[in-house]
Order: sequence, then C-alpha cells, then structure tokens
Amino acid sequence: MRLLAPSDRRLALLLAGLAGYVDSLGFLHLGGVFVSFMSGNSTRLAANLAEGHWPAAGQLAGILALFVLGSFFGALVAGGEDARSRSRVLMFEALLLASAAALAGAGLTPAAVGLMVMAMGAENSVFLRNGEVGVSLTYMTGTLVKLGQALASAVRGGDPSAYKGYLTLWAGLILGAVLGALVFGRLGLAALWPAAGFAVLMALVVRFRRAA
Repeated sequence: MRLLAPSDRRLALLLAGLAGYVDSLGFLHLGGVFVSFMSGNSTRLAANLAEGHWPAAGQLAGILALFVLGSFFGALVAGGEDARSRSRVLMFEALLLASAAALAGAGLTPAAVGLMVMAMGAENSVFLRNGEVGVSLTYMTGTLVKLGQALASAVRGGDPSAYKGYLTLWAGLILGAVLGALVFGRLGLAALWPAAGFAVLMALVVRFRRAA
C-alpha cells in the first residue's frame, strides 16, 4: 500500500470492499465456507479430511482449485501491469460476477458459487508487481501482519502514519462484508448484480482516469 499512488490506494480500498461484499455473500450462502479466504478453507479442508467428511472435503478442494484457476485467468487477462491491464481484469471480474448472478437466478447455485470463487481469485491480479500480487485485495492476513509491523516501526521511531494504509484496507473489506450481509438478507445471491455493476464501474474509472 505504501508504494501506491493516492488514487491507487483509493482503488485498492474500494476493491477490498468489493471482495468483502462478495465473500460475505458466499459465506452466508454456503454456511461458513469462504469464496475468497483460502487459508480458512484450507484449514477446513484438512479438518474434514482428518474427520472423514469426504463430501465437505471435496467441496472445499473444488473451491481451492477454482480460486487458483481464477488467479491464473486473471493474470493472463491482465497481460501486464498498466491501467489497461487493470481495467481488463476488472471487466473480467465483472463478467464472472454477472454470470454468477444469472446462474443463481436460474437455480444453478453451485455453478454460481464457482464463478464467484474465480472472480475473487482474478481480482488479485489488479495490482500486479513483477508478475506477482502487489496488493492483496481479497484476503487480509498479510495486511494485518504489515499493520502490526508498521505499528512496531512507529514505536521504534519510524513513520508514525505508515500503519494507516493497512488499517484502512482491512476496514474497507470489513465494511464491504457488512454491506454484503445486509443485502444478502434481502436479495440472496441476486445481490451479485450490484457487485458486477460496481466492478464494471471501477474498470471504466481506471481506464478513463489513466487515459485523461
């Protein structure tokens, strides 16, 4: 976050909110399984394997594989690290989310969940740096670690404001998740339509802002 321009920091905050929103929808629909937080799903997979809960383990293994696949396609779609690359990734994410919403509306919820997972994997290719994730948008473990390290640095006399970017990014995901839970209570997985529309909007903003 500290290496990003102010406009990119704002974009990262909004996209973290989008990730929290979508993850909240998936979590509530699946009853405790994540569509973006793969560390938690990996732990659940291990526990289910140890306890012999094979159907649950199979579901989690499938979600993990789809997240990797989404990340794979996101990086391919990006094809670089400039504004056009970011816009392409966001349009791809929007397509996945809109398709998920349409499938959910048709009663094909397992396929819808699969596309939600892929969308979350793809989103992490928005901020690529040397071909790898520059800013984690759909999971916050690393961000919270950096938050703690920045606070430690401040105590030792370092930059007293370095922690703010990490704290803000985490807060963005939390606020998005709260909004997602509220909208899910009214719309169910139809709440994916606003998420898809927001991803399109962000893609256009990124493209227009950089073109100006």
